[in-house]
Amino acid sequence: MPKPPTYQFHVQVKPRYQPQRSDPAQAIYFFTYTITVRNTGTLAAQLISRTWNVNDADGHHEKVKGLGVVGRQPLLQPGEAFEYTSGTRLQTPTGTMHGSYFCVAEDGEKFDVDVPMFVLDALSASAGQRD
Repeated sequence: MPKPPTYQFHVQVKPRYQPQRSDPAQAIYFFTYTITVRNTGTLAAQLISRTWNVNDADGHHEKVKGLGVVGRQPLLQPGEAFEYTSGTRLQTPTGTMHGSYFCVAEDGEKFDVDVPMFVLDALSASAGQRD
């Protein structure tokens, strides 16, 4: 008897502070984040849309929803990965992001992939992690 299909993406995030695109005097802190999405399931699946929750240290919250990522809706075969870089601005030097991707497998099954919370931190980045 064949094993039932699994619907699973694994997500890795590498955030980075961008001092050259920031202006602390104007409360503008720009961050990029590079995300690698790998299909660890048993069927091909397509990333259809994303939802982000962006929070700064003052409690400001922004919810961002949209189709795909960086203008793409990648179809990932089992074991295949897609990497992209995007960015966000905060009004404080630290904050967090977390979210989810909505995906559809080749058999029509719909599933969500959680993106665990990650920290955006300009203060620790200034200790030598600059581009």
